[in-house]
Amino acid sequence: MPTDHVIADRAEASALTRIVGPGEPIPDNMMALDIGPQSIEAFSEEIARARTIVWNGPMGVFEMLPFAKGTFKIAQAVAENPGAISIVGGGDSVAAVKAAGVADKITHISTGGGASLEFLEGKKLPGVEALTDKK
Repeated sequence: MPTDHVIADRAEASALTRIVGPGEPIPDNMMALDIGPQSIEAFSEEIARARTIVWNGPMGVFEMLPFAKGTFKIAQAVAENPGAISIVGGGDSVAAVKAAGVADKITHISTGGGASLEFLEGKKLPGVEALTDKK
């Protein structure tokens, strides 16, 4: 889980931002819109050691520059681990790796985020079942 966050009073590119550190509460009039630098560092270190990476969901509101750093740094960390199988699922995550310019370094990309997670959980997917039904 993130230990620090980039916060702002509104989800707008012009919003003033600040970082709240570990254990520091997020004020009631603010919201967390990205992970902070300590979280980026910790997540990147884990990703560098991983041999299988499954990523579903951006780290923040990456569509707005003040809140994109976490998502783009994590995308770069995934792309820079050549020894790992990397799977990115979900429309927003796919858009994020494309915006970060690293989509070509990801092993598998799927716009089916929720379906990808259900598949990994071992649930039967109706579309796949229909294709494999041997009646």
